[in-house]
Amino acid sequence: MELDIVLAAVGVLGVVVATMSAKMRSLPISEPLLGLVAGIALGPQVTGVLTLPTLAAEQSLLHEVSRILLAISVMAVALRYPFSEIRQHVRPILILLLIVLPAMALVSAGLGWALLGLPIAAAALFGAAISPTDPVLSSSVVTGNAAERDLPARDRQLLSVESGSNDGLALPLVLVAITMAGVLTPGGALVESAWQVGGGVVLGAGIGWLGGHALRLGARHGATASAPALFFTVVLALGILGSAGLLGVDGVLAVFVGGVAFNIVGTGRERASEVSIDEAINRFAVLPLFVLFGAALPWQQWAELGWQGGVLVLAVLALRRIPIVLLMKRPLALRLPDALYLGWFGPVGVAALFYLTLEAERLGANEQVLAAGSLVLAGSTIAFGLTGVAGRALYRRVTAQDAAAEG
Repeated sequence: MELDIVLAAVGVLGVVVATMSAKMRSLPISEPLLGLVAGIALGPQVTGVLTLPTLAAEQSLLHEVSRILLAISVMAVALRYPFSEIRQHVRPILILLLIVLPAMALVSAGLGWALLGLPIAAAALFGAAISPTDPVLSSSVVTGNAAERDLPARDRQLLSVESGSNDGLALPLVLVAITMAGVLTPGGALVESAWQVGGGVVLGAGIGWLGGHALRLGARHGATASAPALFFTVVLALGILGSAGLLGVDGVLAVFVGGVAFNIVGTGRERASEVSIDEAINRFAVLPLFVLFGAALPWQQWAELGWQGGVLVLAVLALRRIPIVLLMKRPLALRLPDALYLGWFGPVGVAALFYLTLEAERLGANEQVLAAGSLVLAGSTIAFGLTGVAGRALYRRVTAQDAAAEG
């Protein structure tokens, strides 16, 4: 019964999204925001049509759904640009992954400790979970005709590749936080990190390489038109994710690496189909997860956070990323408008839900961490859904004025 209601809601939202089509890209709204609002409206706090347990009780379902959505999303990111273009950004991507990502985790943990009084271990879990930038939410601001018109290719590529790669590479930060909670020893965390990351890279590279050559062979015999090539990449992402789960390695990282390997050896036709993958993810595939998330929001636990919960959301949005990117502006070779844009549009999203539920599965549900993390995720979904169009327009206006002044 509950599943039927979710499916019906997703069907109605899908019709709305399809009807509004490209017009949505000019409105202060996004598909994840629509799904979230629909889930809240159907949930126990409004109509009561959906009576799902709270996030703490639904962690397994939300974890699996978010894992699958992330896998498809990071595959799309890996195929979005030719590998030759990705390779040009190795230095800034390394800075974003090795400096900015851990710094975001530290800042977020510090905010959780200072504002909510979280114990250090719980604050570390909170900070690690919300540190990665999300490929699902950020995709809507870097893809499409409007983004290509208004934003430099380098900005779009940096944000895309960062959001695709740091989702998997945030796992060692989560393992460090789990170690602080007393479940793992430092040695155990190091071994598991090496196995998960190293195994994910090897597995993804191997399957992606084989998949690329298989598609080449099919293309040579005229067996793969663009539509089958599109679905092949989705199936490949799911296959890598499942294989990673069986081997106990980092599945999201494995899928991204597999997509990059596939990108290198593939025919190139699948990249032409990538636009369709992104459109499907941004417009439709996100809807079930955000409907479920909206219906399972822990309102009671949010109320227990008090006014500090609202301040935490604002503090995370303002301080988690923007100051760090501004400090790294010169090494990243960014102008001030670009640093501000990339600093703001590095959202907390599906990856946070994935890691929050992963922590809950391994440690048992820490309701305060889940409440704080889900509140930030909901706030991020609202903030980035409402500011995507305005932010892009503001960037275009500021850079146009700068260009006129220089001219």
